[in-house]
Amino acid sequence: MNATIHWLGVGLSATPGIKYLANSSHNLLVWNRRIDKAQDMLNDADIECQLMQLDWSVLANKVKPGDVLVSMLPANMHVEVANLCLEKGAHFVSSSYISPEMKALDAKAKAKELTFINEIGLDPGIDHLFAHLLVNRFKASEACNPNTKLYFRSYCGGFPKTPNDFKYKFSWSPLGVLKALTSPAKWLENGVENTSKGPWEALKDIHISAVNETFQAYPNRDSVPFVEQYEFEPTWQIEEFVRGTLRLNGWSQAWQYLFDQVGDLQGEDGLAKMEAISQDLEEKYSYAEGEPDRVVMSVELEAKQEDNTVWHQRYYMDAAGNNEGQAMARLVSITVAIGIEAVINGDIPAGVHAAPSQPEIAQKWLDKLSELGQSAHIEQLV
Repeated sequence: MNATIHWLGVGLSATPGIKYLANSSHNLLVWNRRIDKAQDMLNDADIECQLMQLDWSVLANKVKPGDVLVSMLPANMHVEVANLCLEKGAHFVSSSYISPEMKALDAKAKAKELTFINEIGLDPGIDHLFAHLLVNRFKASEACNPNTKLYFRSYCGGFPKTPNDFKYKFSWSPLGVLKALTSPAKWLENGVENTSKGPWEALKDIHISAVNETFQAYPNRDSVPFVEQYEFEPTWQIEEFVRGTLRLNGWSQAWQYLFDQVGDLQGEDGLAKMEAISQDLEEKYSYAEGEPDRVVMSVELEAKQEDNTVWHQRYYMDAAGNNEGQAMARLVSITVAIGIEAVINGDIPAGVHAAPSQPEIAQKWLDKLSELGQSAHIEQLV
């Protein structure tokens, strides 16, 4: 019997991926807590598929061994879904970062020969594919030797296609964005670890020649573990390694009042204030129906010897919302859909994984994205 794909959660970033799967030969069941809201979103996207109310006991009765559960629910629910997969012998897919609790399920997933793949959206996701391909290409080059110093920079951001005074609009919960603002970041610069408490401490201007535009950028989360994930050799001299967020020029000035308000918020009182600010932002700066967004991503690896650049390549994307949906939604959920197919086809081994590191699989995913109208470009700068 064919595997059934159980897609949990019909949020803002879900419908293009659901549409792709609904138009394929796969068995698809879509689950959402609010049927009315989900049905409206599916109707707006002209999607015909079976929709069910998300009730854990009903879901548990429907899941069969070999099925795939796709969690587009809040990140704190992924482990609950993954444990249901272990119980039922099903595979797990999400676009979110791998949490320590998810990583801890690796041995159990391997023992049951189940694939739990995460980090297969846009960022994290497509950026991982770019990074693995760049590292693989560098390893095969003449520039790869002990005298080479490396500079890795990965930036991604989403914003309105037509900039507003606020230099941003919310395609997901403003509360999540505010929490991210107050999260510490860690990255490598000048060969040493740097840390910041918020973007205002590490903001810099980044000119991306591929789109001929200057953006503001800041490090996001902890970049350091990705040195190993991207298979940099332990002997390499890494001068810079940063995974960060892009914002439109002028963003920091437009958001200064928010930095002042949220910078020192802590505890339950701080969260309550943040929730109030979030509500206000959602009312003022959400996307209007049909309003196009824009996503820019740049992932580059530069190699220098004696201060001369000897190897330098970049992948980039510059995508905008269109009649197929918002750029952010397309790039997140269509990549998830490609990952689901990879799991069904047995391309991904058992255990807990992020986006695939094998160059042939990474390239296959990018080719598929390109076929579906989500094109990536490679620049050879040296």
